[in-house]
Amino acid sequence: MLKIVFNFILVFIGLGLTAQEVMTPELLIQLNKVSGRGITSDAANVVYRLSKYSIDSNTKTNTFYQIPIKGGTPHELKDYSSLLKDRSISPDGKYKILVKDVKLKNITGQDHYKDVNDSDVKIYDALNYRHWDTWEDGAYSHIMYRSIDNSNTELIDIMSDEPFDCPQKPFGGSADYLWSPDSKRILYVAKKLVGTAYTLSTNSDIYEYHLETKTTKNLTKNNKGYDTNPAFSVKGQLAWLRMRRDGYEADKNDIILRIEDKDINLTANWDGTVNSFIWGAKGRKIYFVAPVLGTVQLFEIDASFNAHKNTKPRQITKGQFDVNRIVGQAKNTMIVHRRDMNHAVEIYTVKLSNGKMTQLTHANDALYNSIELGTVEKRMIKTTDGKNMLTWVIYPPNFDKNKKYPTLLYCQGGPQGALSQFYSFRWNFQLMAANDYIIVAPSRRGMPGFGVAWNEQISKDYGGLNMQDYLVAIDELAKETYVDENRLGAIGASYGGYSVFYLAGMHEGRFKTFISHDGIFNQRSMYGTTEELFFVNWDLGGPYWDKNNKAAQNSFKNFNPIDKVADWDTPILIIQGGKDYRVPIGQGLEAFQAAQLRGLKSKLLFFPEENHWVLNPHNSLVWQREFYKWLKETL
Repeated sequence: MLKIVFNFILVFIGLGLTAQEVMTPELLIQLNKVSGRGITSDAANVVYRLSKYSIDSNTKTNTFYQIPIKGGTPHELKDYSSLLKDRSISPDGKYKILVKDVKLKNITGQDHYKDVNDSDVKIYDALNYRHWDTWEDGAYSHIMYRSIDNSNTELIDIMSDEPFDCPQKPFGGSADYLWSPDSKRILYVAKKLVGTAYTLSTNSDIYEYHLETKTTKNLTKNNKGYDTNPAFSVKGQLAWLRMRRDGYEADKNDIILRIEDKDINLTANWDGTVNSFIWGAKGRKIYFVAPVLGTVQLFEIDASFNAHKNTKPRQITKGQFDVNRIVGQAKNTMIVHRRDMNHAVEIYTVKLSNGKMTQLTHANDALYNSIELGTVEKRMIKTTDGKNMLTWVIYPPNFDKNKKYPTLLYCQGGPQGALSQFYSFRWNFQLMAANDYIIVAPSRRGMPGFGVAWNEQISKDYGGLNMQDYLVAIDELAKETYVDENRLGAIGASYGGYSVFYLAGMHEGRFKTFISHDGIFNQRSMYGTTEELFFVNWDLGGPYWDKNNKAAQNSFKNFNPIDKVADWDTPILIIQGGKDYRVPIGQGLEAFQAAQLRGLKSKLLFFPEENHWVLNPHNSLVWQREFYKWLKETL
């Protein structure tokens, strides 16, 4: 215990905490990051990873601990593999799943012509030539298995020579495959489409491979949207997550239960969408996390055959925080990740009977106790059509209502991303507040947690009601005596970046500065270069050349930021990742060129090796410094 405490003291002295009064970019980057790995087989301890980053050495270290679920002292682990269940090993202990890349297509010049060793050309004859931040190279991730008794036995590729990925790229993982309880089958998730068809569809399915017959069956062929995250109960019942509509990546996500070849939608009558779930220990209930009213909370639902007819989920936790992940269950206690706008993730226990939460890990308590934190306030604001819109307002530490503060309108991405009590290591509200800004973060149209209708409204209406939602939120706060209405800024990334570009052409003098990161600037060139075409087809309505498609024509004619450049009159910082293939490089470059040629004070912050995010810690530090330097210059 003394050794652990002493080590933490040394770390925080090394960060210079004694001189700190508020959050800084350097402290933010070097925060301890906690990630639960699982619960030990005796249900007595939680195993978790603690990641630390050093700016000086530009290195990250991962250390593993276990801590008693009832609370106590964490103990460092050198090897935790024997403490947790390995989902890659079959329940009978005979086989192990492995994931291997298999080269199935010729893509490079060398693939086609053996005498061109210095060639770096790639040759494609269909779309899906790049995805997220990676160019297609002809290799596919495949699920394989072999006998544990003899590691020299042949690996069996259950996907044969199929040109499909499992785990799915770019974000798939171990949740994409599992063993059946009888060890006779492997279930896996894949989107078995190729080329252009792959880019137009979200139709992933759950497949069942039989080890004895070497045959594969599609378990979800009747559903045309996403089918993901299959899981068996201790009773052998299968459940998974399903989105119904093909091409709609933000569709309502429901929990499906299969009983006697019948599919039961457990959440059909609930006006919400599920993030993730686990089976209860006894196989009678399912526990899940979902956005609700600007937070993310833990729910339970009866998983019996007739439950869906009358039963709705019971919300277990309540409060101004996010329960953003379930680590596991130990008897009547659930182990979860919890965070809020002032605190990074820590592991908590939840008493399932009453939702009482107890903090288990304390990785950053010493840091947070050494600095002043701002207050996060929940407000309800009337929209232009008379609806109540939740808006988060974050105040600077040591807020003085008699002062006037510059204020930032935060525009959330997604566009269907929940603006919950998240803790970002880039768009960090606590850090913004520490720099003496008030932040206004409205849950505008398009966000989950306020019913399916509110969530869906934004599609094909990018520049419509949600833009008015932004403006009524900032206008309402601008009435406060402590808000300097002459020093307002608008900031955002992804769809939030689009929002900034769009607001720049119609804000009517409200804002003094803008910051847009990886935002859509030109919908036509975005349509021509983005990789997941199902997204733009659904949200913009379809291709810009389809003259008979009223939704698409309305989007490209009325909601395209490039068409409003003539009205740009405000300084703008534009940030762009070179490996962002979702909102490709041309969007940021076109916007910067337009701002420069318009004679506006503008700056381009270009990260050649970053994708839609900023992942390199040193790049992140530059991002933060340039962000606040720009605000200081222009606001």
